[in-house]
Amino acid sequence: MTDAPLLELSGPPHARGLTHGHALAGRLRGFLGDSLARLGHLTDRAVDLDALRPGIAAHRTVIADVLPDLATEIDGLAAGAGIDRDAAWLLQLRRELIGYSRVTAGDCTTYASAGAAPVLAQTVDLNGNLDDQIAVLSVSGPRHRSLVLSFAGLLGYLGVNDAGIAVGINLVLGGDWQPGVPPYLAIRHVLDTADTVEQAVETLREMPLASSRAFTICGVDRAVCVEATGARRRVLEGDELVHTNHFLDAGLAEQDEINIFAKNSSRRRLQTVLDAGIPKADDTEGHHRLLATPPILVPDNGDIRRERTVAAVILRPDLGEMRLWPGDPSAVPEQVHSLHRAGP
Repeated sequence: MTDAPLLELSGPPHARGLTHGHALAGRLRGFLGDSLARLGHLTDRAVDLDALRPGIAAHRTVIADVLPDLATEIDGLAAGAGIDRDAAWLLQLRRELIGYSRVTAGDCTTYASAGAAPVLAQTVDLNGNLDDQIAVLSVSGPRHRSLVLSFAGLLGYLGVNDAGIAVGINLVLGGDWQPGVPPYLAIRHVLDTADTVEQAVETLREMPLASSRAFTICGVDRAVCVEATGARRRVLEGDELVHTNHFLDAGLAEQDEINIFAKNSSRRRLQTVLDAGIPKADDTEGHHRLLATPPILVPDNGDIRRERTVAAVILRPDLGEMRLWPGDPSAVPEQVHSLHRAGP
């Protein structure tokens, strides 16, 4: 069974990082010792922290300028875990530093429905066998409290805050990847600060992102998807939204870099959700059945380089709730976390 601890992070930024790092110190040191956060398993070239330091520093310069609190929190994570400062930053930048592969087996299926009972749900498809690195962060940020799904020391990945904002994420491939804010930290900042869906969208419009992603944002009144490359943003809106791993905006689709086979997988997963329909917010069994069944579920084929489903979540913006299956959602029990009560 996957160990997905709940970490309570509060206080000033450095203190939040210290708590996070101390709680997961052994796990994070072991992860970094496994071919440098498993990056060596995912690429044909040698991976060395010293060689990556200039790239880490370039990203850190932008992040420290735009998100100084989160930069301080990362430094606190390093101190708490007893790891090299650049290693703590590496944990935030693994995808950006290794670059993107156009051949993916999957990389998340996300859907959202706005209204009186809003819901956002998704699978998390990652390579690197990261289901042993899952944690849930209960964060008391500078403005809002949030529940954040984390992998291997990440300060953010996806989550829901007490203002009724849920944010999910999908990989899309396009534009130039360059030093900037990794999308996971952008999501954490949105959860820390956004009061409304509109504010979340504006934050993502202005953020100097390091890499391309699609961000699905769901609140009690609106659901939107912000498709982003380094320089361009397009906003899709509807009562119900579904996103996988190809650009849906016609303009951005022209620069989509996804491999045709991966794009076929992406289209198939998108159509599966559209055909099934989004379950009602309180239909946990219906959501779980959809998320835990191929092709939405991407099974493990034994290749650490291939993406597979390592978690699934249902987020309820109106309830401040995260339902989590940490690992293969067809094989692991559900955890329920709430901003209004302690513990799973």
